[in-house]
Amino acid sequence: MRRAAVAVATTAMAVSLAACGSAKESGDKGDSSDSAAKKGDDIKVGLLLPENQTARYEKFDKPLIEKKVKELTNNKGEVVYANAKQDATLQAQQVDTMITNKVDVLIVDAVDSKAIAGSVKKAKDQGIKVVAYDRLAEGPIDAYTSFDNVTVGKTQGEALLKALGDKAKSGQIVMMNGSSTDPNAAQFKEGAHSVLDGKVNVGREYDTKEWKPENANANMEGAISAVGKDKIVGVYSANDGMAGGIITALKAAGIANIPVTGQDAELAGVQRIITGEQYMSVYKSYPQEAEVAGAMAVALAKGESLDSIAKEKVDSATTKGVPSVLVPVVSLTKDNIKETVIKEGFYTLDEICAGNYKAACDKIGLK
Repeated sequence: MRRAAVAVATTAMAVSLAACGSAKESGDKGDSSDSAAKKGDDIKVGLLLPENQTARYEKFDKPLIEKKVKELTNNKGEVVYANAKQDATLQAQQVDTMITNKVDVLIVDAVDSKAIAGSVKKAKDQGIKVVAYDRLAEGPIDAYTSFDNVTVGKTQGEALLKALGDKAKSGQIVMMNGSSTDPNAAQFKEGAHSVLDGKVNVGREYDTKEWKPENANANMEGAISAVGKDKIVGVYSANDGMAGGIITALKAAGIANIPVTGQDAELAGVQRIITGEQYMSVYKSYPQEAEVAGAMAVALAKGESLDSIAKEKVDSATTKGVPSVLVPVVSLTKDNIKETVIKEGFYTLDEICAGNYKAACDKIGLK
């Protein structure tokens, strides 16, 4: 796990350096025939994030992208920000506002990957390049960066199997997937099923509306009633926010000491891992993902090539061969907290071990 975390950090540095090189090259050609004319550092980047329920967007993604754009434009680049609060219609309106404000490039983390396609085309028709961020938006996008989402699901599934051990088929698990409107959720589910199918009994499975913890909580209450509290041996939760709602339902039913997965390494999730309420999360290097998105946006706004940044190609349902960067992930457990979230500056030891969590930190040797 230490090697994996170091590899992530090393890759991030390489991407950062490559991005800086790309930003400074003056002879690059645009990566498409309708490439924007060359521009200087005085660019305007529109940033559209999907919701504020998950802590990562406001705490990590937004400030990290802003920082990268500033670095690559000698502090002259401007980031115009809006959050859709899980409302696809509002996000479409926000794209219209960005077009009116004449941004040079858009970074879009879509609420609904299909619904956003028309807005992406509107932006493109006005000469605005579009970077799909974290979720593979449909429409004529120019670049994409995210994590290997199928691998995320596999990582979660493998961790759950490890935690269950010889109890894997002694009862039933509940699968709490993400929102059906999020293409990432489908990929997480695909990865998890590829590992779990045939090795566990799935008692109930849900696609959780809008990823909301309260919806996961209600679903879990339903699963407990349907399956029986003595028959549930584990829960696959696609992210930490939902894991919180699930664990609340488990506690209310008197169910303890069963593994629950997660994703995003939210502070509350890390603290639940320390206390043993949650078994694992998936640590994703948001600094690396944000750096890549910022570098892509600056290069596209300046009419430069993405060749030194994006080495992969990804196909969406509507666009083939999109220049892409897929960032690796790490399974986060109580054994590698220092090597991951603390090392990369997500949280300090004092933040994680605050108040009532100090005793739990001491117990697992996290000092």
